[in-house]
Amino acid sequence: MIVLGLDTCLNACSVAVLDGGTVLAHASEAMARGHQERLAPMVQSVMAEAGLTFEQLERIGATVGPGSFTGLRVGVAFAKGLGSALAIPAVGVGALEALAAEAGGLVAAAIDARRDQLYLQVFEDGHALMAPDVLPLGTAAARLAELSMGRPLTLIGSGAPLLADAARGADVRTPDGCDARHVAKLAAARSPGPLRPLYLRAPDAKLPGGRDP
Repeated sequence: MIVLGLDTCLNACSVAVLDGGTVLAHASEAMARGHQERLAPMVQSVMAEAGLTFEQLERIGATVGPGSFTGLRVGVAFAKGLGSALAIPAVGVGALEALAAEAGGLVAAAIDARRDQLYLQVFEDGHALMAPDVLPLGTAAARLAELSMGRPLTLIGSGAPLLADAARGADVRTPDGCDARHVAKLAAARSPGPLRPLYLRAPDAKLPGGRDP
C-alpha cells in the first residue's frame, strides 16, 4: 500500500510517502507557524522525489492532535481535500501515538499544553496503557509513576523534560514534531474512519462574545 503521511500538529511540518514498509521519500522542517504555506509544496516535492503521481496513492495519514489548533486543522483539511479529490481514504493518527512510535518498550508521549498542563499518553510495545488525556503536571507525574512502576522508560515530546524529575533515568527525547514516516505506517495498519481533529481541551483564543474559534 502506498501511503502519504503528514504531520502539522506541533513545531514542524513533516511529510513522507511509504510503499509498504519502504520509505520512498521524506522531508521535515522545524517551524512554529507557517504550516499552511509549506505543506502543499513539501508534499509535491516528496511525491516528485518518490517518483510517484498522486493517482498512485492509496491512503493518506494525518496527525489529528492534540497540538496546535491551527496546525492540526491545516493537516486535517489538506488530507480530507486530497483524499476526496483522489477518492482514497484519509486516516487520522493521534500525535501522541505517532511520537511514541519512535521508541520501543515503555514510552510516555507528553506534549506541553501550557498553563501547567500536559497532553499525555503511555504505551508499552505499541499498545496504549491509557487514553490520551490533558492533565495537570502533578497528576501527569503521578499517573506516569503508577503505570511505569520504576521500569526503564522513554519520555518523548515537548513535555518530556517536565516529567524528567518524576521518571529519573528515563531516556528523554524532544523532537520538534511527529515523524511522518511513523504517521504513514500507523495509518496503513488501521481501518479507515472519519477524519476528525482530536481536541482534549478548548482553545485558548476566543471570538467576540466568548465563542470558540
